[in-house]
Amino acid sequence: MDFQAVLDEIDAKIRPMLGHGGKVASYIPALARVPAERFGIALRTCDGVEACAGDAGERFSIQSVSKLFTLTLAMQHLGERLWERIGREPSGNPFNSLVQLESEQGKPRNPFINAGAIAVADRLVSLGDAKADILALMTSLAGEAIAFDEEVAASEAETGYRNIALANFMKSFGKLDNDVDPVLDMYFHQCAIRMSCVQLACAASFLCRDGAHPVEGQSAVTTERQTRRINALMLTCGTDDAAGDVAFSIGLPCKSGVGGGIVAVVPDRLTLAVWSPALDTTGNSLMGMKALEMFVGKTGLSVF
Repeated sequence: MDFQAVLDEIDAKIRPMLGHGGKVASYIPALARVPAERFGIALRTCDGVEACAGDAGERFSIQSVSKLFTLTLAMQHLGERLWERIGREPSGNPFNSLVQLESEQGKPRNPFINAGAIAVADRLVSLGDAKADILALMTSLAGEAIAFDEEVAASEAETGYRNIALANFMKSFGKLDNDVDPVLDMYFHQCAIRMSCVQLACAASFLCRDGAHPVEGQSAVTTERQTRRINALMLTCGTDDAAGDVAFSIGLPCKSGVGGGIVAVVPDRLTLAVWSPALDTTGNSLMGMKALEMFVGKTGLSVF
């Protein structure tokens, strides 16, 4: 299959629609300035073949896509112990909701909502230098240096009142081991990781390779079993309260972020990354979702 031709065709069809729907994440000031008329798409196959189109080389704040990688890091170190304080069920609520957390006594429903990712960050802080560890993992997976956008991290910290509330709420139930401040510092920084679609497609491609490292040959990032579990969580929880619609219309495990990025996986075939900053009403990239639907329609690649 000529994936480059497919991506070029998707880019040509998406480009005229940019700026005609959706809104950037203005509640984070540093993201509010990102031009809505951006679109990038890239993929990497199991055997390392790459294709890209549009603004695929431009770096952006990956936001909640980072939850995919902090979860991976936590699973590497903690295995089954990770699930003692984090569930694995879809939430059916917005990603930053407080309501469900109260009724379930501070245990997040899954690791991809904000409360769940904060709980994962807490476990990583307990293990050592969490910020250095996540950057080391991302640099290893992407095959080139990856860094935080400190402006975005500061912007998140200055305006992240709901995340501060979530962390304090979990702390009140005894569900965080560490002080709230270092946990939130880790969380705000992971959301501020800057990567391009090309880098993301490479970094996440262990998920289409049964956990095999995308750059370092036969070394493993996760076990085959852990990889299946991550993909399952992406399918059921990775796009928050839109997960059912995404499974219905696209049929691929996905993880999205309010920076406009989405990673999608076709197991045993390829990993795909798209970016377009304007979001729909569920907080997912409007044109990113449309591009993924086009990709599946053109290639027939789906888990169903």
